[in-house]
Amino acid sequence: MARTSVKKDVVKTVNYLNKDFDDFRGNLIEFAKQYFPNTYNDFNEASPGMMFIEMAAYVGDVLSYYIDSQFKESLLAYAEEKQNVYNIAQSFGYKPRVTSAAEVTLDVFQTVPALNNEADYRYALNVNAGALIKASSNGTTFRTLEDCNFKSSDLSNQVEQTIFETDSGAPTKFLLRKQVKAQSGEITEEFFDFGSAEKYSQIKLSNPDVIEILSCTDSDGNKWYEVDSLARDTIFEDMENNVDNDPASAIDGKTASYILKLKKTSRRFTTFIDENDKVVIRFGAGISDNPDEEVIPNPTSVGSSLPGSPTYLNEAFDPSNFLKTRTFGLAPSNTTLSIRYASGGGLDDNVNSEDVTDISSVSYEINDSLLSATLVQDSKDSVAFTNPLPAKGGSAGQTVREVRESALAYFQSQQRAVTKEDYIVRAYSLPAKFGSISKVHFVGDDQLNKSSAVGELERTITENDIGSTVLSLQAGRIPNPLAMNMYTLGYDSNKNLTTLSDTVKKNLKTYLSQYRMVTDAINIKDAYVINIGVTFAILTKAGFNKQDVLLRCVNVIQDFFNIDNWQIGQPIVVSDLVYEISLVDGVATITPPTENNPKNLPIVIENKYSVAEGYSGNFFDINSAFKEGVLYPSLDPSIFEVKYPNSDIRGKVLGDNLGIQE
Repeated sequence: MARTSVKKDVVKTVNYLNKDFDDFRGNLIEFAKQYFPNTYNDFNEASPGMMFIEMAAYVGDVLSYYIDSQFKESLLAYAEEKQNVYNIAQSFGYKPRVTSAAEVTLDVFQTVPALNNEADYRYALNVNAGALIKASSNGTTFRTLEDCNFKSSDLSNQVEQTIFETDSGAPTKFLLRKQVKAQSGEITEEFFDFGSAEKYSQIKLSNPDVIEILSCTDSDGNKWYEVDSLARDTIFEDMENNVDNDPASAIDGKTASYILKLKKTSRRFTTFIDENDKVVIRFGAGISDNPDEEVIPNPTSVGSSLPGSPTYLNEAFDPSNFLKTRTFGLAPSNTTLSIRYASGGGLDDNVNSEDVTDISSVSYEINDSLLSATLVQDSKDSVAFTNPLPAKGGSAGQTVREVRESALAYFQSQQRAVTKEDYIVRAYSLPAKFGSISKVHFVGDDQLNKSSAVGELERTITENDIGSTVLSLQAGRIPNPLAMNMYTLGYDSNKNLTTLSDTVKKNLKTYLSQYRMVTDAINIKDAYVINIGVTFAILTKAGFNKQDVLLRCVNVIQDFFNIDNWQIGQPIVVSDLVYEISLVDGVATITPPTENNPKNLPIVIENKYSVAEGYSGNFFDINSAFKEGVLYPSLDPSIFEVKYPNSDIRGKVLGDNLGIQE
């Protein structure tokens, strides 16, 4: 019988804290010395063993780097790769904004013949929504968002008429004018063929920078709708307000051209952005032709096991069957989808006034059965468009950093707006098709303190002291906890601050209504823009080119007042600006300007308010607003802006520190 010797296993300790090459190398050497002293002991730098140890340390260092990098990329707060940031943000429910379209109000014109010295409105056209008009300067296409019906005139959008032609003093033609809203974007239509149904099938649109998906229709004429999540089976659909659609609401047709209704649909899709800024469309998982109740029993049909009643209590059901139903929407099958969408956007779409004039495509509606064909054609040929004001709202897409920060804030709000910060984030995340918001500021609303006012009123009635009553009513206001005032601003084509259009404000209010608390009320208002100019003087160091130093100082001030860095209600700390200028190479001393400087400040800031010169027109007493070197904005929500930095920033070199004057 053989004797077997049992050797107790040696427990080898391993250090898991080593992360870099040197640590790995040192630990491998110590490991070999401790556990293999008789096997290998030549740790000279030129030995073959050290080559293998260093190769192993190199592999460990590389693997450690990639593990750390992959872990970092899985966390939104630290991710840097664009696709990773997009994927995580979209998993949170936040959709990055790759571009923003410009919006503009168009004047639409047409002529009609005269009848008995009055405009003959039988020849008035209904210019259908979707008309395409291009800007003559850069070819940007704008699409009208609503019908322009010259036969309909309401208080919000009246038809204006003027005499266009006369004959012997009598009018022969009238010119009609009405306004419509339009949005920039090139219109593209793509077709996608589908065979047998596939769960969560995907398609990708060809063009990047998609602003909006306008329509999705299959070959059977069924509409498909975009939703935030495939689990959401209801959508809002707008329809023309007429007797056929809603007889009860038709009487309000002049004040509400369209009505918004909630609709349940199984034909729906979601969108997400890939790493190339292209839109990917994902459909649902419903692939079963059977009714849903045959796949997943309805609770009302399960039964109670009573005689004569249906029962499924003894049957087993696969939970994955839910994926075969319409719970997450249908998967398209044996059809062709036609998808129309708008793409483009950007700052270049903020074209100047009187630029959107070139008609690319337009269609009309008119009952011409009893009218002169020549005069009808003359009315159609007379249609013209122009924009009296510049286009607004176009901007570039979000940077990776902006997406990261917005998504984190979006997730924290849990798709509910509770705090003012939640509302600010929601405002900035307004989909591009509805407008672009540049600045947002919240201020609490107030209301009359009814209890104190009533008590004071009773007291003053008995004392016959009307003056006290008035003062009490004025002072007796308290914060309103259920209402907030949201002050907003946007950018124009030159990235100068401007007020939002009424359409964007309405879109913003509708958008926020999806997330606000039931008891919350949001009032959207315009913030004030205080345009300013900056004057400074310096002494340069000896040996420096004075003009070069002055130019660098101007560039520093321009960067300091870059509008991206400023928010509504933010004060100007003059010492911060002085510090930035002092860091400019070649600056010896900052000298207070002598003109318009009653407080002997190191830098003079003055209000620019002339409307004729292109400023906002808002006058602001800057001298009174200075407190201990800090320029505070108005109590009314406002923001400082250097609108024309090339002319509104003026500097002077008084000499150098050797006493040599200019």
